Amino acid sequence: MSHFAGMEELLQDFLTEAGELLSDVDNKLVELEKRPSDKALLNDIFRGFHTIKGGAGFLNVNDLVELCHRTENLFDKLRTGELALTSEIMDVIMNATGVVRTMFGSLAQSQLPDAADATLLKALDCVLAGEKMDQATLAAADEPANADQSAAQQSGGPDWQALYHTVTGTTAESSAAPQGVILETTPVIHAAAQVELAPRAKTPSAQQPAAKETTIRVDTSRLDMVLNLSGEIGLTKNRLTCLRANILQGKTDGDTLKALDEAVSHLDLLVGDLQNAVMKTRMQPIGRLFQKYPRLARDLARQLGKDVELLIVGEETEIDKTMIEDLNDPIVHLVRNAVDHGVESTQDRIAAGKPTKSLVKLSAMQSGDHIVIEITDDGKGMRPDNLRRKAVEKGLIDTEAANALDDKQSLNLIFLPGFSTMDVISDVSGRGVGMDVVRTNIQKLNGRIDINSIIGHGTTITISLPLTLAILPVLVVRLGEQPFAVPLSMVREIIQIHPEEIQRVSGRATMVVRDEVLPVRSLASLIGWPQEGMPSFGVLMQATATNFILAIDGFLGRDDVVIKPLHDIKPKGIAGATLSGDGLVVLVLDIEELLEMSTEATHASMFTA
Repeated sequence: MSHFAGMEELLQDFLTEAGELLSDVDNKLVELEKRPSDKALLNDIFRGFHTIKGGAGFLNVNDLVELCHRTENLFDKLRTGELALTSEIMDVIMNATGVVRTMFGSLAQSQLPDAADATLLKALDCVLAGEKMDQATLAAADEPANADQSAAQQSGGPDWQALYHTVTGTTAESSAAPQGVILETTPVIHAAAQVELAPRAKTPSAQQPAAKETTIRVDTSRLDMVLNLSGEIGLTKNRLTCLRANILQGKTDGDTLKALDEAVSHLDLLVGDLQNAVMKTRMQPIGRLFQKYPRLARDLARQLGKDVELLIVGEETEIDKTMIEDLNDPIVHLVRNAVDHGVESTQDRIAAGKPTKSLVKLSAMQSGDHIVIEITDDGKGMRPDNLRRKAVEKGLIDTEAANALDDKQSLNLIFLPGFSTMDVISDVSGRGVGMDVVRTNIQKLNGRIDINSIIGHGTTITISLPLTLAILPVLVVRLGEQPFAVPLSMVREIIQIHPEEIQRVSGRATMVVRDEVLPVRSLASLIGWPQEGMPSFGVLMQATATNFILAIDGFLGRDDVVIKPLHDIKPKGIAGATLSGDGLVVLVLDIEELLEMSTEATHASMFTA
């Protein structure tokens, strides 16, 4: 029996703690490049890496310990002033921390990681000895990191397209649900433990899918609140049980009924408080996601020969833990796109009269019951006319439709599947995948993505997400006598529909609302039901691609629902189901999917004269 049996929790604790420490070290290294003489910063970096090395030693991962030991010695010499930080030394350090992270990936698969490449160890030894490294050693030491980055670009989902080259009129040549809870009360790297890991796998661990993390750290004060509320609910339950017994015995006087009403109202408040408290146990600072990106932006900018600063704002904003992993890939692509294609090369910025240093801002804030994430660059922006031209050239829309688009609608063309502004296909650009995949991933989180761009000033991508996926605010509408739920985040307002207000534009039913011409889509036509009579009400819906009026027979009100997935079946256009207060099953509609399914023929025949 392997010594590793029963020690999985220890390994997971190490990976969780050490992963966060390594991300913190990477971010501080990015800061260190700006302030190379900051001793306090160097001390923080040294302590973080020392803790990582200690944890690796407890696990008996010798190759990881060896790499950490050399790198830690280098940090020590830098903080004591024996060595001065140079760009070459920083490249070696960054490559070393990158290999450490790769080793963490192997450990996550319960595999002993491969030893660091000999050229990297040689480069570290040269730096420690104060010897000057030749260019061959530098290039060889840097190859693993570049190889890892290229592999990530090819295997980690569709990479960003070079949207800005044609969009800005420039050429490529002109621009360079948790199942467990971990209580965090003390550091989780444990001492005096020897773990025997599985042998090294012959297949690289990068090719194996990483297991999704199913644990979460919760502040004990939040759990105390849940416990206290549970106790209060228990007392109220006992009170209701007593009142129920009295009523069954025929005691229905005014005082008894009043006491029953008060107990039910109190229970309602307690259940609401408990629901909020449980939701808070799922919330995590988004900084745990954002901390990965300064290193990403730094490495890519250095590779492209650009001077880019990634500014992070709102790290303390909390978001549902289950959404953090699913947000990683979209934000990685957005940050890469901003650095690679959003901001100009140093020469182009000088020619445009801009500061040589580009600024990419990644921010998060809570707005009502939503989280808003923005990625903003101060680059050259996108030209709507070029977007329209490219969409027509690729056959995604016809010329008539392109001419009917305003600038805002033209920017949304980049979300079309198959859209790309590259004339030449490379390994990572020009294949027409990217923005549509990111939009799809955001929609799976019940979120929206929007784009704004000003030529010569930059582009802002805005992502709006619900605070949690566990509870979904919905508007319950009615088609005939059947209730349906639509996400409240998409609802702007409810209006009445009068037959004389319906106008046909190019064969499509439309209405004018405050000088805005909006298409009218009946819910019946979207779900394939026969339309019986003229719908009485319209819901102004704000979808990703367009705003429109959803025609319905009536509405039942707003509700906060827990969506239950439909196991074994997944009807298109249905996100799941919930129960109404009177026990009826209510289907929750996936409006975006319904719109994609609808055809022009259905669209043109929504209303009969």
